[in-house]
Amino acid sequence: MGSRALEFSRAHPDTDPGYQAAAARLEQLVARATTIAAAQRVGLIDTRAASARKQELRRQMLSEPIAHLAQVGRAAARDEHELGKTFAFKPSASTYLAFRTAARGMADAAQTHKEVLIKHGLAESVLTEFVALLDEFDAALKLGIDGRTAHTGATQELYAVAGEIVRTARVMDGRNRQRFRDDAQLLASWTNASRVLGTPRPVPPTTPEDGVTPAQDGSTPDTAPPAGEVRPAA
Repeated sequence: MGSRALEFSRAHPDTDPGYQAAAARLEQLVARATTIAAAQRVGLIDTRAASARKQELRRQMLSEPIAHLAQVGRAAARDEHELGKTFAFKPSASTYLAFRTAARGMADAAQTHKEVLIKHGLAESVLTEFVALLDEFDAALKLGIDGRTAHTGATQELYAVAGEIVRTARVMDGRNRQRFRDDAQLLASWTNASRVLGTPRPVPPTTPEDGVTPAQDGSTPDTAPPAGEVRPAA
């Protein structure tokens, strides 16, 4: 709506100082909203990319280095019984953080008992790769956290800017209704340009596990009508 109203004001400029100030304000708000929306999208992309990468790395670690260490640990437990429990990793960890903690603990223990484990079949290259995969997993976790933070912050800021855009259009509406009271076509064009169409979406809570992110459209109950309803900014 802000972009449509701005295009209309540029196509039909007014010499009134108040209207010019409102139009300039609208131009600034639309530019700001565009910048925020771009940051919001980057945050969303990073969050989804991190989620996909975490899933991929988790599957790879479970099927390769973790499975290998578990087998080696069982073999080593014949000589050192405590190693059997140390490498009895349970892949049912309910969150990525729990998985990362358990996997990192296993890798650290393998480094500590490497000489013993090598005697029972530990492939040192597998352990080295395991540590590298964990480092990648940590980077993906950070990317997801940063992405969610950026997306949530941008979404909240976009809500605020959207409200300012609607309020500015309402200010401009009074002058335009006066200007075009005898020109039904232009008045209808302005009314159409300044209407808000959308469905408000509340911001859902985010969790470190599922990567759910807030809505992107920037609508709020204050700036958007119920589903299917169209209303003028005024």
